[in-house]
Amino acid sequence: GCHLTEALSLLRRWAVDYFNRHDGAACADFIAPDYALHIGDVVFAGRDDQWLPAVDQQMKAFPGLGMTVHQTVTGEGWAAAWFSEHGMSEGRSAVWSGVAIYCAAGGVLTGCVAQEDYMTRRRQMKSGVVDPVDPPAPAPWDTPAQPRNSAAEAVVLEWLSGDWPRGETSVIVDDEHLTQASLHFTVEDCETCEILSSGEDVVFNVRQRGNYLSGLPEPATGPVPATLDCNGILRVVDGKIVSGRVIRDRMGLWGRVRGPQ
Repeated sequence: GCHLTEALSLLRRWAVDYFNRHDGAACADFIAPDYALHIGDVVFAGRDDQWLPAVDQQMKAFPGLGMTVHQTVTGEGWAAAWFSEHGMSEGRSAVWSGVAIYCAAGGVLTGCVAQEDYMTRRRQMKSGVVDPVDPPAPAPWDTPAQPRNSAAEAVVLEWLSGDWPRGETSVIVDDEHLTQASLHFTVEDCETCEILSSGEDVVFNVRQRGNYLSGLPEPATGPVPATLDCNGILRVVDGKIVSGRVIRDRMGLWGRVRGPQ
């Protein structure tokens, strides 16, 4: 049946009480002390020792940093969001999107696996031209949990085994809809770190192994073997992906393929 989850109400507190208010003290009530954030190979383990200081650094760089939530999906013990962060740093503004999957247990958030598009932030900070902010979800905190859908998950896993770019215009990947420039990456295998579903919506965190061909700034050149971490929320109807949002760790990939600087 349909019901609101504890995880989603905790995510609301995360976005509203903590992030948009820049109120680190609020976290003690709804984030576990051993909370860990995973972004690709990077782990911030421990709410007070590692995670809060890391976010605080970003909030210092962008003093008015805010978050707009565009979509939420939730199930038993988890909630996911497609969101944008936006703010100004040293006179230049930027908007960058992310997809994050949060776990909850015992009335607190226990961990998160996220990707944020830092490459698009870098582009805007360099150019001085700001991207638009996507519209907020009308009711992000009222999304009901639907039954798990293994058939839809299988469709998404099959889709993720293909190469980038995928060719569909219905799925928005990174900032390619704004720049018209694609990352070319061939996928040889795909390690599923997390796949969850709620009705027609499938949420994932995967690591693709393959070859980087082109599409990143200099001095990156391909082809070169590489891994690419991806998060996303895709909607599957009648066995087909009809829409969605994918964020890939292009900054991490860039760091790996451009070699030591």
